[in-house]
Amino acid sequence: MVSPPPSVSLTTQSAPGSGLLTLDDALRRANALASSFQQGGLNEKIAAEDVRQTQAAFLPRVTAPLSYLYTSPALGLPPGTPRAPSFIANNAISEYQAYLNVSGDIDIAGRLRATLAKNRALLEAAHAGTEVARRALAQAVIDAYYGLALTTAQRSAAELNLAAAEEFERITSLLLSGGEIASVDLTRAQLQTIARRDELERARSNEEVAAGSLRVLVGYDFTQPISTTDLALAAPVDSEFQQFKVNDISRRPEFAQFEAQLRAAKQEIRIARADRLPQLSYSMLGGFDTDSLKPVRLKEHTGVSAAFSLTIPIFDWGASKSRERQARLRAQIAENERTIALRGFTQQFYAAQAQVTSAATRIRLAGAGVIQAQSNLNASIARYRAGEAQIIEVTDALTTLAAQRFALYQAIFDYQTALARLRQATGQ
Repeated sequence: MVSPPPSVSLTTQSAPGSGLLTLDDALRRANALASSFQQGGLNEKIAAEDVRQTQAAFLPRVTAPLSYLYTSPALGLPPGTPRAPSFIANNAISEYQAYLNVSGDIDIAGRLRATLAKNRALLEAAHAGTEVARRALAQAVIDAYYGLALTTAQRSAAELNLAAAEEFERITSLLLSGGEIASVDLTRAQLQTIARRDELERARSNEEVAAGSLRVLVGYDFTQPISTTDLALAAPVDSEFQQFKVNDISRRPEFAQFEAQLRAAKQEIRIARADRLPQLSYSMLGGFDTDSLKPVRLKEHTGVSAAFSLTIPIFDWGASKSRERQARLRAQIAENERTIALRGFTQQFYAAQAQVTSAATRIRLAGAGVIQAQSNLNASIARYRAGEAQIIEVTDALTTLAAQRFALYQAIFDYQTALARLRQATGQ
């Protein structure tokens, strides 16, 4: 009694000894490695430091200038004349200065306030940029993860196809030994087995390449085993893709980034205008400026002084107006980029929606096709053994089953990657 060929199974098996990696683990590991996402986080920290520096500009700057100045004595003075420094601008031959200085700017033109608002907007833009980079990294990880799952499923399917071909070759060999068929039928069965072996080798190579791509993203060594969850478990559930709406596109972090960049450009306009307004600054000193460190002289020359400076711009050859025009042009660029991005994101949404809808339909069709192809193969082998069919019918059935298995796994892969792009398109 000849045993029947292997039955169909949608569950794939990981390579022996391979380390199973879930999608959540892959995303977590990828986020922790050096990447554009990590670079975005560093840029965000740099922007936060710019905000701190701008806030500090509102506060007084406290310094302690200390100096000693020596001037040679004047020459040719009449006898009995007190010693005096040779330079008339200097106060003494030895002059000691020690102050506590408090200075700063009074923001009457609004320059500091505009700079702070600009840097806060740039911080928001950097934060949104970090989220954009994180989502782009997640999409790359999802593509690589399901890419490996697909090639693993294709390798498993190729093993099943080879097992079916080898079983059919064994059946054909038994029939030939019984004198029931011609030797050419065995040759055709052997060619079918060779084709399935070639298919398996190509599937194994593709699986190794896909594993390498995922290892790069998650930080695995290239000799470290890696595998994913079963691709058959990633089939659609309750039409989950139907919850996404085109109006959700505005939730994408790119739009928050555009809005923040636009606000920053508008604050640059205010900064350029402030350059043409008066600037007020102050400086207060407390300490001593003396020619001797003896207590009496030190007390005599100890005191405080305060100075206020008002700078009125008159003419700068149009430089500040040029900077204002530059800022206006940057604001226009930000608005144009937002408009262009909106059209592009809308196209991405409808493309991902069409792809995920099509993939869900293909999964249902291919799932039924695999079952029918397996049944057809069983019937073809039975008919061939009974002498009711030619060997070509069996080889065609083997080819059809292999094609249906690959179509099912490809449809599941297309569904998951398109679903991820649909989530990204709607800011989820």
